[in-house]
Amino acid sequence: MQKIGFIGTGVMGAAMITNLLDAGYPVTVYNRTKVKADAVVAHGATWADTPAEVTRQADIIITIVGYPKDVEEVYFGKDGIFSGAHAKQIIIDMTTSTPALATKIANYAQAHDIAALDAPVSGGDIGAKNGTLTIMVGGSETAYHAVEPIFTVLGHQINLFGQAGAGQHTKMANQIMIAATMIGLSEMLVYAKAANLDLQKVLMTLSSGGADNWSMDNYVPRILQGDFQPGFYAKHLLKDLRIALDGANEMHLDLPGTKLAERLYTKLSEEMHLGDEGTQALVKLWASFQ
Repeated sequence: MQKIGFIGTGVMGAAMITNLLDAGYPVTVYNRTKVKADAVVAHGATWADTPAEVTRQADIIITIVGYPKDVEEVYFGKDGIFSGAHAKQIIIDMTTSTPALATKIANYAQAHDIAALDAPVSGGDIGAKNGTLTIMVGGSETAYHAVEPIFTVLGHQINLFGQAGAGQHTKMANQIMIAATMIGLSEMLVYAKAANLDLQKVLMTLSSGGADNWSMDNYVPRILQGDFQPGFYAKHLLKDLRIALDGANEMHLDLPGTKLAERLYTKLSEEMHLGDEGTQALVKLWASFQ
């Protein structure tokens, strides 16, 4: 059984680690805040004090952290992955990050006889817990096939889209769609509430017709229960939208809907300081849902 090193034990990472342990994989973990790894260590994971130490003990290293700057530090920083890596390892960054950084990691890895994949995921906390994530992969086809058994523990829709960075580009397409859906979801609820409709009945009716979508099915029940805990942080969707818009600019694309979503999530995260709530907190931009 391949030894896995896993860096990042947040909302997504902890659930993914648990599924790997339950599948019989030995997993060594690191997280910047050690207490957040306590649950997976109690479940059978081994703790390591640095990303480099994780890397020395593993055949395959998986990372899922917060922001591109965190990815850069985890891979290239002092006591980072590359300071402990050796030839023939496979490294997989499952953070939603930039295509350019994925390419930088892959180029450095290739120069040192290491395989690198960028493999961001979609599905939120529910997908992570249930092992039903969508996994979007860029990088070597050989490395992809070598880790397919691990991916199948974590997800159910897994595809290789091309060379390094292609996974991140695919995730940007996903986030563009998600952001537009969250705007529609929020405005639907605001409108229905202002019209004095029974929101539970609205949800039941719309989810059986053409308006049905994953976000509505999973987030509207939370909103109606006053649950704004993050399955996916609002501040992280804002980060993703900014990456997507940077990519669009490089490709000379104008994405007005994505620009609108970026402005709305900026207001939510940076002006209302609700970035640590879930993406469903977007509805709080309207007073009726605060």
